[in-house]
Amino acid sequence: MTDVNKPLLPGRWTRFVTARPRLSLLAALVLTALAVLAGGGVADRLGSGGWQDPAAESTYATEALEREFPDSQPNLLLLVDAGSASVDDPAVAAEANRLTAELAGEKGVTGVGSYWRSPSPALRAEDGRQALITARLTGDETAMGETLDRIAPELRGTHGPVEVAIGGRIAVQHEMQKIIQEDLTRAEVIALPVTLVLLVMVFGSAVAALLPLGIGIVAILGTNAVLRGLTEFTDVSVFALNLTTALGLGLAIDYALFIVRRFREELATGAEPSTAVGTTLRTAGRTVLFSALTVAVSLAAMLLFPQYFLRSFAYAGIAVVLLAAAAALILLPAALLLLGHRVNSLDLRRLFRRGGPSKAAGEERGAWARTAALVMRRAPFFAVATTAVLIVLGLPFLGVKFGTADDRQLPSSAESHVVQQHIRQDFPGNPGGGLEVLAEGRATEAQYAAYKERVAGLPDVLRVDGPLVKGDSAYFTVLPKGEAVDAPAQRLVGEVRATKAPFETKVTGTAAVLVDSKDAIAERLPWAVAFIAIVTLLLVFLLTGSVLIPVQAVILNALSLTAMFGAVVWVFQDGHLSGLLGFTSTGDIETTLPVLMFCVAFGLSMDYGVFLLSRIKEEYDRTGDHEASVRHGLQRTGGLITAAAVILAVVMVAIGTSRVTNTKMLGLGIALAVLMDAMIVRSLLVPAAMRLTGRATWWAPGPLRRFHNRFGVSEEGAADTPEAPAATRPATTDREMAYDRSP
Repeated sequence: MTDVNKPLLPGRWTRFVTARPRLSLLAALVLTALAVLAGGGVADRLGSGGWQDPAAESTYATEALEREFPDSQPNLLLLVDAGSASVDDPAVAAEANRLTAELAGEKGVTGVGSYWRSPSPALRAEDGRQALITARLTGDETAMGETLDRIAPELRGTHGPVEVAIGGRIAVQHEMQKIIQEDLTRAEVIALPVTLVLLVMVFGSAVAALLPLGIGIVAILGTNAVLRGLTEFTDVSVFALNLTTALGLGLAIDYALFIVRRFREELATGAEPSTAVGTTLRTAGRTVLFSALTVAVSLAAMLLFPQYFLRSFAYAGIAVVLLAAAAALILLPAALLLLGHRVNSLDLRRLFRRGGPSKAAGEERGAWARTAALVMRRAPFFAVATTAVLIVLGLPFLGVKFGTADDRQLPSSAESHVVQQHIRQDFPGNPGGGLEVLAEGRATEAQYAAYKERVAGLPDVLRVDGPLVKGDSAYFTVLPKGEAVDAPAQRLVGEVRATKAPFETKVTGTAAVLVDSKDAIAERLPWAVAFIAIVTLLLVFLLTGSVLIPVQAVILNALSLTAMFGAVVWVFQDGHLSGLLGFTSTGDIETTLPVLMFCVAFGLSMDYGVFLLSRIKEEYDRTGDHEASVRHGLQRTGGLITAAAVILAVVMVAIGTSRVTNTKMLGLGIALAVLMDAMIVRSLLVPAAMRLTGRATWWAPGPLRRFHNRFGVSEEGAADTPEAPAATRPATTDREMAYDRSP
């Protein structure tokens, strides 16, 4: 047996938390109010980009072109529609030139050009009824957004014989940022009341149901303040706000469920509230802290990637996890100590209950144990069948195609999406979707012409424009024959980069950014996976003292994600259910999304895994009976994990109602992963696997066993009394059975 007298939360910590509960809650109220002030307006300071590698060739070329040739990198496009007339009509041309001059006179705008100033075929629609005015807004994303808000009302709409709509990269990003903020507010309005109803159904007590929501709100507000502070030093993506809300509510509810459940169990045995709080912190409190560490580790892996889109989720995720755990381990015990038995007040379920609770309680209490017993009796069947189902569900991911986020992330009615769609369909060569080649170093006209001819001769090139020369630098525009980011366009990036030239060349453009982003992720992904796996193995070993259980945990967690990845490709890449879910399929998946979803979903799976394993380990330490411990662990946590998963899925589905495709994919995908993990992996696959490995599940070689005895943690162990043998285990009372009705 493992020596379990190694408290992770020592007695002094328990005394500190419970010494002055009113003061703790007052301090929390003050800090939360300060967080509201500090985090106010955080969304306005967040960016909507961050998919490129800052150290990549394409990033260097983009920055150099923006600096030396601002006209080459327009981020604002005005689509001028002449209706039934031609864009070459004198009245249309006069109004377009007036708009061009007006735009050029605006502060924060540079590099203004148009079809009417330089009649490039790329700026004129093939039917001759639409043409473009191009410009570049200067400054950071916040400054560009403010400029766009100032000038858009004057430019948009009817001007004499023409109709003007606004598009371009900055318009897409700005509209996406606004839609995400609106959708996030709507998601919170949906999720909070539904979550409260579910918590009331789970706990019975309306008082107990309010506690997790309070913890979640504290975690969300605190994380907003952290993100606001980070924007002073680094770029942070607006998409991170969605993760803040989802994890803030989800994990706070998970942790509060676990702690409140254990507190009520202790009260049910006749313990005084102060004793119940102490025991809860020494047992469930350890599990919460341990779970928070495992989730934070998975999210921290995103810090290894250079894209600030991914790093932003690490910032938000780590902050919200640690704040949720801190609130659950400090504020929640203080509230429970003050409430005492009143935590069970306002049992709304009695309004709908017919008859006494004892039979229902006993049946529910035994349902999970019976499930575990059934699974373990047929362990080979359940192990093979569930594994096969999960693998089959993940097979569509073998056909994944990676792309980049564009205007099609927005709803089809969004103005910038409509403009970009017109450009994509009606303009030759998809202007704005080509490659830009920066040439650095002095060269002659003949050398430029020879290089241009070599590039134009590449098989996937439609046309090469340029060069535009300035000093020792020049740039060319290379238009591919197909789509801007399809496989031939990505192949063309490598071909252009390999083309010999008597000067330094750097290639950028949408396809080049995608290629560099994929390379950066591929280079760092093995390190991220290794980091998650190694630290997870270590943490689970410290919890269990077993060599086999950590390996099982990593493998089964990975299996729990297969349905999510398969669904992402089947639905969002291939376009199934696109009409029902209201999005435009681009035929690919944004490159960073699978990495993000893996880190988040793996961490949440470990969260549930720790809840189950810690309770199994507690019972095994107490009795030494392997199969009985598995049954007991699933009996005690099956309802809790299922309830937590359903509530978190509700939050994620609310996030998934977003009109932005990436956010929809994130919310719905993780909701599916969470439900599959709780209902399939934890309920069926874990008991089957532990039955197949038997008592060898708990084996560790001598050196590792001694290491665990010294440094490991255990759910049980606050008490300084020797463990009770199985034969003397106290019988379950009717009062305990009644409390088992809550998860």
